[in-house]
Amino acid sequence: MNPMTLLLLLFLIMGALLVGLSIPLILGRVKPNPWYGFRVRLTLESPEVWYPVNRYSGRWLLGVGLAEIAVATALYFVPGLEEGTYVLTVCTAMIAGLAVGLVQSFRYLQRYADKK
Repeated sequence: MNPMTLLLLLFLIMGALLVGLSIPLILGRVKPNPWYGFRVRLTLESPEVWYPVNRYSGRWLLGVGLAEIAVATALYFVPGLEEGTYVLTVCTAMIAGLAVGLVQSFRYLQRYADKK
């Protein structure tokens, strides 16, 4: 298997993992716990805050996973793209998406907590 194909498979698996982790959060099936979810003091102290904030952050996680799959797949077909550039571009897109999602989730948490 050539290196680009191996990298594509790795990125597809990573994107699918993010999608898989997001679905239980979006569906509200993850109870407050110390391991999985958007775990900060405000969410862990109140199930009324936990579920909507985790639903919101789960949607970001879903979007990042789908975007990673799309970017990795699209770039795989760019002729002459070097492996290093491929990895750097896909990882940058994923990290940027996760960073924006994290910031937006904190903003959502703050707005939600201010309403209560």
